[in-house]
Amino acid sequence: MSKIARRKFLQLSAVAAAGYFVQPAREARADDLPQLATDDPMAVAMKYTHDASTVDAASRANPAADQNCANCALVQGNDGETWRPCQIFPGKAVNAKGWCSVWAPKA
Repeated sequence: MSKIARRKFLQLSAVAAAGYFVQPAREARADDLPQLATDDPMAVAMKYTHDASTVDAASRANPAADQNCANCALVQGNDGETWRPCQIFPGKAVNAKGWCSVWAPKA
């Protein structure tokens, strides 16, 4: 085996080893995220609840009975998913039927 062939072999081996340890990035999905607990300190501070129908509409900053996480501008993910990521609670999924005091209407 010549030095050039050995050098090439080592280069290719290094690239193959690096490719083995590096995994391709994948998109985070709501079902990969833990569900936000109502006793989470951030959830308590934002008055989050899993069921918007339990919140008195008159006590909301923007009174409306139809406010929920599914129609909030801050929620992410696909329509129809029960648990979706939210910009207010990074790394956690909120219930589409839920509500918090930061609710903002979709544009």
